[in-house]
Amino acid sequence: MATKLSEVIVGTFPQLRYEPTPKRIRASIGGNAVVDTLHAWLVWEPRRITPVYAVPEEEVLAELRPAGAPTADVPEVAVRMSAGAPPSFDPRTGFGRHTTPGEPLDVVTGTTAVPGAAFRPDDPDLAGYVVLDFAAFEWREDDEEILAHPRDPFHRVDIRASSQAVTVSLDGVTLASTNSAQLLYETLLPVRYYFPAEDVRLDFMEESAKRTACAYKGEASYWTYPGSEGGKDIAWSYKRPLRDAAQIHGLVSFFNERLDVTVDGVLQPRPVTPWSRPQDRRG
Repeated sequence: MATKLSEVIVGTFPQLRYEPTPKRIRASIGGNAVVDTLHAWLVWEPRRITPVYAVPEEEVLAELRPAGAPTADVPEVAVRMSAGAPPSFDPRTGFGRHTTPGEPLDVVTGTTAVPGAAFRPDDPDLAGYVVLDFAAFEWREDDEEILAHPRDPFHRVDIRASSQAVTVSLDGVTLASTNSAQLLYETLLPVRYYFPAEDVRLDFMEESAKRTACAYKGEASYWTYPGSEGGKDIAWSYKRPLRDAAQIHGLVSFFNERLDVTVDGVLQPRPVTPWSRPQDRRG
């Protein structure tokens, strides 16, 4: 019987997972080094979509102490990667929400103490390793800064030019239409249609204060279409994309979970993703 690989990947989310990385991994805070290692692993706690770094405890350059206070309750941000998939946690669920047994640790370096920024998993396969909170430190892989979270080696982004006629509309109002889209294909996510700015009705929209960071694409800025209740932060653009996403520099994309996309005249189904909202689903 054939195996659909995406179902295998999503099916592992409830498990504790790890994968060694050959990259040089460095973390620091306030100019103080926390770790510099060639022996890091990527670790996904159960239900986590994105990994964090685990490093050999003996290579940590800071002091690790048992957590001085109980970890505050960290809210879960549960999302579904697809219809029928079990709920998982995206990066908005803070590091302190651990889903595997282990010991929280404080990280102390110089005059800086970061409560609960390390975690020693109680698992024989991870013996000798501690997991570090990505948000607590500045990170580099080799000599390059890493944004948002570590990159998943089984996750990739491909971008392809397309001459198909692509149109997006919301509440019957056309917001963009082009025959020059760049199609962005990202593992486990729906295709994203990126429009040249001149093919987008930016005069209908207002620039938003919202900003998000993607480990694969860079920092995104957003637009809101004020003519609709569902138009808040509906579109985004990468003004300074990372090298791997250079083809979408200055282009504009939309949440196809929340509006109508037609490709060569065919209305596309609205996908179910972590960015779906119940009120935006058709049918």
